[in-house]
Amino acid sequence: METIETVIIGAGQAGLATARELTSRGHECVVLERNQAVGDGWRQQYDSLRLYSPARHDGLPGLAFPGDPRSFPGKDDVAAYLQSYAGHFGLPVRLGVRVERLAAAADGDGFVVTTDTGEIACRNVVVATGTFGRSPHVPAFAADLDPSVLQLHSSEYRRPSQLREGPVLVVGASHSGCDIAYELAQSRPTVLAGRDCGQLPVRWDTKAVHVVFPVLLFAWRHVLTRRTPMGRKMMGEIRHHGGPMLRVKREDLAARGVERRTQRVVGATDGRPTLEDGTALDVANVVWATGFAQRFDWVDLPVIGEDGWPREFRGVSSDVPGLYFCGLAFQYAFASMVLPGVGRDAAHVAQHVLRRSAARTAQPAPA
Repeated sequence: METIETVIIGAGQAGLATARELTSRGHECVVLERNQAVGDGWRQQYDSLRLYSPARHDGLPGLAFPGDPRSFPGKDDVAAYLQSYAGHFGLPVRLGVRVERLAAAADGDGFVVTTDTGEIACRNVVVATGTFGRSPHVPAFAADLDPSVLQLHSSEYRRPSQLREGPVLVVGASHSGCDIAYELAQSRPTVLAGRDCGQLPVRWDTKAVHVVFPVLLFAWRHVLTRRTPMGRKMMGEIRHHGGPMLRVKREDLAARGVERRTQRVVGATDGRPTLEDGTALDVANVVWATGFAQRFDWVDLPVIGEDGWPREFRGVSSDVPGLYFCGLAFQYAFASMVLPGVGRDAAHVAQHVLRRSAARTAQPAPA
């Protein structure tokens, strides 16, 4: 069995930033990534996706984001940047490796990471598998819709040409659902259903955003945190309902002719999606912008709470020494979900890993 001091699971921005923090201090680690290239998680997003933060704020520790600092990078720009980041720092990334199980070592000292290519024994593990896990959430009643209705989860949606001719229902009105509905309304009748998650007043298509964004970023980093009542309230909203409308506003949806329904989609009637008030919608397509279910069933350790989220604070496990998380929604603050907040979270996790390793090294050898 291979032995490595620290295993990082996931080579997204959180995993790479953590690896850079550790390797820059001489700490042995490896990053395991199931995709075939760094950045593939971003390449697999919908084509029109752009960051909500200007490029000047999007660099990870040690390497600025390239291009116009006032631009809003697209998903392929982010993928290319992450790939260059891994190469620039020579990070020890292993591609095409799928982690199947994480468990305690038989002697209770450390962990065993089981992959499709073998097992790795380690002292520390950083789970950096993404903000909302990798299991798209679709309600069970989706199976009751007529087979003629094309269904896609937002993680499968790339562009309007994937859909069949005819009206579309987008379920879920957080920022991704609003973005997708706004795009689809250019080519077909579009209904957007779901609770109103609120919206930020600043417009992303004006110069004012570059003045306001540093203020927003300060609030996201230092005010809306798990240490403040306001932050803890928002944490629950974000983790269970998604974030507010950002680039696309209510008036943008209205101007493009999107039919807005704030009722939830609760079932199917004669094969048609049905709202809480009993209205059955005649649509040819449904896009489920309903987020992701937490998936930690491969973590064979007593760390997952009743809400499906790991018990941790700032990424440090509350129950299992040596286990860490990075890249969680609201790991410490609202900013944890965007590139400008990842570096701080990664540095905090890396600091705990280094302290634990230093304490072990300082222990006297057994007689």
